[in-house]
Amino acid sequence: MIARVDGRVVLVSGAIPGERVAVRVDRVGKGVAYASTVAVEDGSPDRVDPATDPLCGGCLYAHIGYQRQLDLKAEVIADAFTRIGRIAWSMAIPVAPSRVDGYRMRARLHVRGGQVGFFREETNDVCDARATRQLLPATMDAVEGLVEAMGGRGTRLSGTIDLAENAEATERVAHLDVTPQGASGWLRGGSLPPGLTGLTVPAHVPGADRLVELSGSPYVRDAMVIGGYSIALRRHVLSFFQGNRYVVDDLVTHVIDRIPVGSRVVDLYAGTGLFAVSAAVVRGAGVVAVEGDRLSALDLAENSLPAGGRVAPTRQSVEAFTRDLAGRARAPVEVLIVDPPRAGMTREALTGAIGLGARRVVYVSCDVATLARDARRLLDAGYVIRGVDAFDLFPNTPHVETVVVFDRP
Repeated sequence: MIARVDGRVVLVSGAIPGERVAVRVDRVGKGVAYASTVAVEDGSPDRVDPATDPLCGGCLYAHIGYQRQLDLKAEVIADAFTRIGRIAWSMAIPVAPSRVDGYRMRARLHVRGGQVGFFREETNDVCDARATRQLLPATMDAVEGLVEAMGGRGTRLSGTIDLAENAEATERVAHLDVTPQGASGWLRGGSLPPGLTGLTVPAHVPGADRLVELSGSPYVRDAMVIGGYSIALRRHVLSFFQGNRYVVDDLVTHVIDRIPVGSRVVDLYAGTGLFAVSAAVVRGAGVVAVEGDRLSALDLAENSLPAGGRVAPTRQSVEAFTRDLAGRARAPVEVLIVDPPRAGMTREALTGAIGLGARRVVYVSCDVATLARDARRLLDAGYVIRGVDAFDLFPNTPHVETVVVFDRP
């Protein structure tokens, strides 16, 4: 939260707008100070008792009542549009809520001295992931059992566990950052720790992009119902996928509803095909789906098969894809979907995307600052904003997923 004292901006953790608090200044940067709340002198009616340490990863808003969290996120989006994008925005921005317990399907956990959990904010100290309630109790049982089993057999974890499970929590895969030699001794016979359906480790071959599958399958599979149609998606434990089991169907439905039936679509940063396959199956769209990551691209190719040829999976960077299309005779793109990483689109990627000349751009973003920056460039290129909606994929955090629809008049 932002305070101003003697003309200086102070960013305060643990506060709520409208409160008067006593703080401790933790550090001072150029033109800004960073502080933590140590006492609340005049509290907000939206203040709640957090269930865990708010500084444990993924809990910075845990002291704020949930409806106020949603309101704040709408205000943050509008503020970013105004300050960063120079876009005057006065309409209300709806933020679709989520259940706050057990919402995460993907997580990176850290291991230190036999303890497994998230990092405490701005430190490398491990805090109790179970107490944050972001992961299901059964998920934490599986992870803690894995760490205990590894430690009991003398295997030293080097730091991280990447975890993926499907929405139903019937499949759960862990990727350990340990040597395969260190782990293979206790997995003879293909046994798996309880609660896991797959286990992988890096190959540790210099220059190689390979994994060792110790046991089970490295994939989880999701069965979704979008617009009355069944969508089946496979994803590798290290492939990107939206992480909230409760809101992902609503997010996909919202995006797909913005695609006219039978339209020609390009999906940039397509991942495993979440939007591309849904657009092809539900809207009958012809989709060129572009993904640069090797593992995600393999999942994309597999997931595209049931679409009956309506999805053309392409493993290529967005920059290279748009550069290769420049000046080439092609059918006009009617809808462009972009779902870039938190850093947003590179200047080259956005220039190339604008050059596709799509009539509509559906921009899905997990970072309001880079979204506002890129929105400004789209507006300068002649697009207008038709709608802004948000989805709380990250409850109890400052983060929010935003979908903005741009049309070319």
